[in-house]
Amino acid sequence: MNFIKTTEQASKYEHLEQMSVTDLLANINNEDKSVPLAVEKALPQIEAVVTAVVEKMKLGGRLFYIGAGTSGRLGIVDASECPPTFGVPFDLVIGIIAGGDTAIRKAVEFAEDDTQQAWKDLQEWNINENDVVIGIAASGTTPYVIGGLETCNSKGITTACITCNTGSPLALTAKYPIEVVVGPEFVTGSSRMKAGTAQKLVLNMISTATMIQLGKVKGNKMVDMQLSNTKLIDRGTKMIMEETGISYEAAEQLLKEKGSVRAAVNYYKNQ
Repeated sequence: MNFIKTTEQASKYEHLEQMSVTDLLANINNEDKSVPLAVEKALPQIEAVVTAVVEKMKLGGRLFYIGAGTSGRLGIVDASECPPTFGVPFDLVIGIIAGGDTAIRKAVEFAEDDTQQAWKDLQEWNINENDVVIGIAASGTTPYVIGGLETCNSKGITTACITCNTGSPLALTAKYPIEVVVGPEFVTGSSRMKAGTAQKLVLNMISTATMIQLGKVKGNKMVDMQLSNTKLIDRGTKMIMEETGISYEAAEQLLKEKGSVRAAVNYYKNQ
């Protein structure tokens, strides 16, 4: 297979160590500007993934992200933000990283090279045919991720991927591939940069669009968010005020009694 990793190609910039801070920042920013345009080209692929995830979640399924290194960490970040943002259970969107939780903070040597471990990690969650597994790998060649998707395919579990190279082994493995081609990195091969940014944007799209489709947003408000700090209680209180016209104090009391903006507004309107 004629597969070229654009993520590993040489940077368009030379002698980075000789650049001023001003030039370094300007050049990195110029490269970053290309990322949303690359994501835009992949919108049809992203739509196909969201549609599949929503369909499975309506059947009681879950969404899993699997990845190694930066890609694994980004999946964990997106998964961990779904419960507080949308009020869903912690085990509806699940991020798994090669090497386990230790690898979130510290690289675990050769963890990404094990083709069998991802399936073992998924089995701990009793994965089944109602679930969707999205493999995340900028290179599109990570054995941990490819091996996990291959086994999922053989078990009839829906698979997708997010990668930053065209025609990669990972994209050819996933039923629903997402390919966001951002080109060479500012620092050659440092795929935590443009590739990581692209992955983060796509993950935002997948989880947010899915939750909206599942009714977790009303209008443009996070009506099911968890009230885990003073800022969010204040935000929720103001949402209730806007919807009902009651005072701040009354809205805050109602919010604390009912536990969510949605429940508080529904209670008020059904009195």
